[in-house]
Amino acid sequence: MPPTASNALILQSGGCTPVLNRSLFGAAAEALSRQEIGAVYGARRGIEGLLKDDIIDLYLTSKPDWRRIARLPAAALGTTRHSPKPEEIPAILDCLKRLGVRFLFIIGGNDSAATGNNLAAAAQSAGQALSVVNIPKTIDNDLVLTDHTPGYGSAARFIALATLGAGLDAEAMSSAAPITFIEVMGRDAGWLAASAALAKRDERDAPHVLGLPEVPIEEDAFIGKVEEAYHRHGFCVAVIAENVRGPGGSVFGGDTAPLWEDAFGHKYFTSPTLHLARVAAKRLKVRVRDEKPGTIQRSFIPSLSIVDSKEAEEAGRAAVRRAIAGESSVIVTLVRQGDSPYRCTTGSAPLDKVANAVRRLPDDYIDRAGYFVTGKFLKYARPLIGPSLPAPTRFS
Repeated sequence: MPPTASNALILQSGGCTPVLNRSLFGAAAEALSRQEIGAVYGARRGIEGLLKDDIIDLYLTSKPDWRRIARLPAAALGTTRHSPKPEEIPAILDCLKRLGVRFLFIIGGNDSAATGNNLAAAAQSAGQALSVVNIPKTIDNDLVLTDHTPGYGSAARFIALATLGAGLDAEAMSSAAPITFIEVMGRDAGWLAASAALAKRDERDAPHVLGLPEVPIEEDAFIGKVEEAYHRHGFCVAVIAENVRGPGGSVFGGDTAPLWEDAFGHKYFTSPTLHLARVAAKRLKVRVRDEKPGTIQRSFIPSLSIVDSKEAEEAGRAAVRRAIAGESSVIVTLVRQGDSPYRCTTGSAPLDKVANAVRRLPDDYIDRAGYFVTGKFLKYARPLIGPSLPAPTRFS
């Protein structure tokens, strides 16, 4: 190690993804290989680890362990949704200073971008040398200034496969349980719900109706679309985002107060899908299944996208290269270079432009009247989920 070497620290933050550990591996592997960096630390449970001095030396992790970690979902270091309070920042900076950390890498989404931006600004004000580079992640795909985010492709692949399977099940069980509603994650953006359409080959295939946060749901019209598909095909699958709202802006389900609000102010309500499924069952007088995969959407190992995994690692490696080159207060971005064949490189964007901002589905990706998506969305998303999905086959 040269005498000018400085130490690095990596932490994971926010909700888990299928490839969060692949970015951890990419950042650690790149940092451990660079002469400009000395020790490489990891903070357990993100910011909480810095506040509690719960730090590990990543150099001690064996290569076989790293290979296993890189292939697994969730967060090997542990993660957190803790938003550091102003009075906690000096303690965080003191921990980094005692460890000799010059490079801080935060793997996270838009909330984590705010954390990184605040820490970089505080370090600069205190005269502390600290380069902060965030590594993007979120299954919600809602970060601005990037084409897409690591984690989305794998979660989207799961949603597409789950919808395909649910459609075949509903079709086979049409005399007993012909309609299925599926509620998916995504917070306030419809990227994940939209991905349900990626396995659809023709009109008969699921999904038939999509509920997106970008489109206020007229209850009667939405159930009418479900009824129309049911009468045409003998079954119907509707996929609905967790925070769809009515024309008045309230989340479906009858409750105006959230069940839970996290440290970043994100509100979680009772299931809008359960409400809509009950309305459909009462109106159509058939059994309507209400499915809610939950965290399996971001942790189901067989649905890992090869494209997503490779890009997650490259995002981690790119963060280290940019920090060494002198960049700070930035987040790595994914820059699409082409679709035929699909090609993607990395760039960067200012943290203060990404922090707390939300990228929703653009209008030209949405068929508002049909409660569905357009071909433009399918062209955008299909390269991200990896190899082609199976095609439904029926007896003629």
